[in-house]
Formats: sequence, structure tokens, C-alpha cells
Amino acid sequence: MGSAWLSGINLYATVLTLGLLQRFNLVHLPGDLGYLSHTWLIVLAGVLYLVQFVADKIPAIDSVWDVIHTFIRVPAGAVLAATAFAHFDPRVRLFALLLGGGIALSSHGTKTATRLAVNASPEPFSNVALSLLGDALTFGGTLLMTFHPAVLIAIVLIAVAVSVIFFSWIVRWLKRIFGPRARPSLA
Repeated sequence: MGSAWLSGINLYATVLTLGLLQRFNLVHLPGDLGYLSHTWLIVLAGVLYLVQFVADKIPAIDSVWDVIHTFIRVPAGAVLAATAFAHFDPRVRLFALLLGGGIALSSHGTKTATRLAVNASPEPFSNVALSLLGDALTFGGTLLMTFHPAVLIAIVLIAVAVSVIFFSWIVRWLKRIFGPRARPSLA
């Protein structure tokens, strides 16, 4: 589930880190995640990470990139979660797929909403700082997941709870802004 959560933040950094860790025999990834160590996949993840690294620093491009990646990061997080359970019963894999997609959606949604708010500010430094923080969180989180998985699971549980609270605030705020307004009577 950690890989699903991290993929919602930065899919390419997650895949790249996991692939390199498996490639250099620093970890043995569960299920069929070992496929991430194939050379072509590491190179592809590395190139896409570099493209994202640049795109994240330009506010308008970053916002569009995040919206497009809603349709990439969330399904990829679901697939990563299910792939980790490849040797389990199909019901377990299906549960992992659905839970992984939900977890990826929570981290991606929180990241996208936060970055959209920061991208709206006129100064560029907070955008760059937040982008670098997201990269560090992804690389560090992937290492934490592979060497101390219980710690990352606790972080993921807390982050999902915070995401739910965050989204409920946004929904209430949007209802207050766009909710029903008093309409003039026709009489």
C-alpha cells in the first residue's frame, strides 16, 4: 500500500527507486514487483521522472500535468498494490487493487489540491520548494517502505486520515461558495 500512496505523489520516482533497489539486490520486492528492475522500465521511469522534475517547477504546466496524471497515478497505484499480491488469492488481489487505487487517489488528490493553491501564488519559490519536498518524500518514503514498512504504513494511515479531513473541508467550503443562494421572488 506504500507504493500506491507514493505513486499518487510521484509515480515515476517511486517506480525508479523500487526498480533500482531490486536491480542492485538491496531488496526483494514482493509479488511481481520484481519486474520493475527491468532495464527498459528503469530507463523509462528515469526519463519520465526528469520530465516531471522540470514540469513541476513551472506553475501552469505543473497544474495541467497533475490533472492529466490523475488518470495515470491513481490506476498505476492500484496496479502496484495488486502486483505486490500477485501470488495471493484473486480476491486478495482485487481488494489490494481497490484499496491501492483509493490510497493513490487520496495522496494524489491532496498533492494536486495543494500544488494548485501554491501555483496560484505569484512568487515561484514556494512552488519549487514544494516540488523538491515531494521528490524527497517520494524517494525517502520508498526507502522507508522497503526497509521499515511498518513506519511507512503508520504514515500512510495518518496521511489518508488527513486527506479525508482536508477533502471534507474543501467540500464544505465549495458548498458555502457555490451553494444555493437566495433567489429573488417573482411576486
